[in-house]
Formats: sequence, C-alpha cells, structure tokens
Amino acid sequence: MSLDHYYLLGRSGLRVSRLALGTMTFGNAGIRGIGGSWGSDEATARLIFNRYVEAGGNFIDTADSYAGGMSESLVGRFVADAGLRDQVVIATKFSNNISPGNPNAGGNGRKNILRAVEASLRRLKTDYIDLYLLHTWDRMTPVEEVMRTLDDLVRAGKIRYGGLSDVPGWYAARAQTWAEAHALATPISLQLPYSLVERSIEHEFVPLAETLGLGITAWSPLAMGLLSGKYRSGAQAGRLTLDTSGTGLGLFNERNTRIVASLEETAAKVGRSMAQVALNWVVNRPGVAAAIVGASRLDQLDDNLASLDFELAPDHRAALDAASAIEAPYPYSLFADDYQAGILNTGSSVGEKPKTYRSDIFLPKVADYVFGQPKNQK
Repeated sequence: MSLDHYYLLGRSGLRVSRLALGTMTFGNAGIRGIGGSWGSDEATARLIFNRYVEAGGNFIDTADSYAGGMSESLVGRFVADAGLRDQVVIATKFSNNISPGNPNAGGNGRKNILRAVEASLRRLKTDYIDLYLLHTWDRMTPVEEVMRTLDDLVRAGKIRYGGLSDVPGWYAARAQTWAEAHALATPISLQLPYSLVERSIEHEFVPLAETLGLGITAWSPLAMGLLSGKYRSGAQAGRLTLDTSGTGLGLFNERNTRIVASLEETAAKVGRSMAQVALNWVVNRPGVAAAIVGASRLDQLDDNLASLDFELAPDHRAALDAASAIEAPYPYSLFADDYQAGILNTGSSVGEKPKTYRSDIFLPKVADYVFGQPKNQK
C-alpha cells in the first residue's frame, strides 16, 4: 500500500489516496493557539503540497473557514500553478460562519450553501469542487433542504459529490436514505474523528457507513499530536494537559497514557515511528477510506506518508486494540456475540457472509497492468 495506490471513496467511482493532505494549517502561520503558534506560511505550505503530490497523493482536504479562507486560496493557487486540477481531488466544506453579525453566512441552510460554494469556487480558482461537505450539524436546518441543495449543485456541475462531517448517526442515515428515496445525489463520505484515542464512531458510524456506502475519512488520526511520539507524560504534554486554570485539551488521562505506552512499545518492535504505527492502524480499520494528515514541516509529512510502507502483524494490532478498547454503550452492549447467542440463537451457530464494500476496493496503477491483467495486486 502506497500513496499512489488509489481506492474508491464510498459507493462512488471517485479514486482517492489513503492519506489525504489536511490543509487547516495553510495560511495560519503565527496564529496563537493553546501552547503557542502553529501553522504554515505560503512558502512552507507550497513545499508540503508539492511533496504530497510528488509522492502520488491526490486527495486535498480544506474548508472555507480554515485561516479565514486563506487555506482555500493557497490550495487553489498551488493547484493552478502546477496545472493539476484534473489530477487532484479537492474536498472543501461549508457551515462555519466567518462573518460576524450575518446569521445567514453560516449554518446549513440553502442560502448559505449557495453563498459558500460560490465563495469557495472563487478562492479555489476552479469551476467545480470534487467533494463538498457539510462541516458541522447546525441542529436546525432540515436534512431534506441540505440534500436537495447538494443535488442541485451536482446537477449544475458546481460540485461532483457531496458528503457529511461531524453529524449524528441518525442524521447521516436520514440524509442518505432520503436522497435515495427521491433519486437525488447521495453523500459518498463521512468525515469523523478517529484514532486509537477516539474510537467512539465504531459502534454506530462504521456499520452505518459500510451499510449505506459512505467512505469514512478520519480527521485527527494522531489525536491532536498525542500519538505523534512528541509527548510522553503529562509533565511534558504542554497544550494536551488540562491544567488547574482549565486551559489545555485534557488529553493526558489514565487511558490515553496507557495507549501511548502501548503505541511506543509496538513502534519499537516494528522499527517505525509512533505516528506511522498510529496512522497505519487507522487506515486499515473497517469502513475507513482515508486518514487526513496535516503537517507544518516537511519532515512531519514525510514521516506520516511512510505509514503506508508496512503492514502491522496481527499480534501488534491486537495489542493496540486491547490498549485502546472502549466499552460498548447501550444498546450496543446487548449485541455482543455471547449475549445474542444465548437469547436469540439458543446456542445455534448463526452467522452472516462477510461483505466486501467498495471503499475497500484497491485500484492498481495503470503501470501495474500488463496486457490487460493486473500484476502484484494484493
């Protein structure tokens, strides 16, 4: 598995790399956050972008609110300068409001979606957006309004596909099934947080995505840097530690410390960095089409891209699974194999044939074909 081996995103024909380049840091140079400044200036961002596409990556993730629109502008400039518009898949998002005092410059209503897409098209210097995602559920706009508007944009040629990010499971299910029932363009992806530290999507969203044909793109697969290898203890964790003043992210707790220790041990055994092992674990989980990686330096990007160069042994994967396991909340605790075998199957062995979903289909490179037959296909 390498960056230039492409996979279908959800139930679609869109081919994407297993690692997407996250560009939230583009244009954020000098911005102060918890623990100090972060982000990349234009020159550094261009180097990162160029290194990603030279390695075969084709999946660029941005949003209209990143750096107040600067991220989209830089992505558009880099793509245009390199003449790569047909080669790359640009994903951007709407929802977040960066115009104080204007209630219709945010949210998921039709008025804002149509305003936002035009602004994104201008900044990205393109006639169309490959993947247009609802960024955040606004708890107000009817899902039918969102799906109808995204379908109108597909029919108008302004976007190729739609998707959802940070929505409840019931909302994603309603969106997909309502669009199907009314012959509208259906969403093809779900963008959700997923990592060894954050596994809560496994009970509801992963089965939903696999059943309804939504490819999951995982954001924060390194848990805000917790899994990068930079942090080892609360005393060294800086912005990741919740201090007495209430600032910080509060990520260094007993469970996460245990996960980091297991990750460090596994990384040492396989001779890889902690970040590489953590990313490899994510991209090979059920339902996951791609993981979104961000970088503010070239060496960070290079380290992340190398996460596709190896395969974790079953025992190493099992150790990470055990260290990061979470308890099943109700009603999922009722669906355990042993419990259901007793109350539903009365001891009989009943199973389901394993499914193969399109998000798992590997697309060999053109160069991998010899006289029409794929070679070296895993």
